[in-house]
Amino acid sequence: MTGALSRFRCRAERIYLKTRAIFAASCILALAIGPVAAQAGHLQCVPYARQVSGIQIHGNALTWWGQAEGHYPRGGDPQVGAVLAFRPTGAMPLGHVAVVSAILDDRRILLDHANWSGPGVIDSGVLAVDVSEEGDWSSVRVWYDPIDALGSRSNPTFGFIYKTAPEPDPIFVQLPAFGQELALSRPQIGIDATEAGNSATGG
Repeated sequence: MTGALSRFRCRAERIYLKTRAIFAASCILALAIGPVAAQAGHLQCVPYARQVSGIQIHGNALTWWGQAEGHYPRGGDPQVGAVLAFRPTGAMPLGHVAVVSAILDDRRILLDHANWSGPGVIDSGVLAVDVSEEGDWSSVRVWYDPIDALGSRSNPTFGFIYKTAPEPDPIFVQLPAFGQELALSRPQIGIDATEAGNSATGG
């Protein structure tokens, strides 16, 4: 009888230890995947920017600028449809990407982006202001909906990623006042070979 009781206790103890080990492993796994599952529950800035802009770059926002090299044009001037790539900071360790929806003037644009004003929140047509000293869009302040104003933080950026080559600056032609004749330039006759060559090469 004593031997049977001893065997029962040993078996019960093994079951208890095995159950405790499984429970501990489950807790560790839950802690490990919990943040990932939470992030997967709302829209991130990267898939949203990819969908809106058509620029097919994957991975964290902080890698977009480097990944674009050799695949998409990059620059420092805003263009509608371009992606503004934010540098990583303490507040944004993975960076951020947003799509330009309109250009208001040299220092103000509108952005469409996700996951800025709150988890999964989509902000459409919100203001972004160039606050860089050089006026090169290397630092911006962005509208933050919870306070209904521009955020106080200046956010460093890499620049703009374009789906296609940026369009040249528009050329504005001033028309003559009403009643005046439009002076048309006429081709010169007798241009020598040297002048023709300089003209062709932009000299």
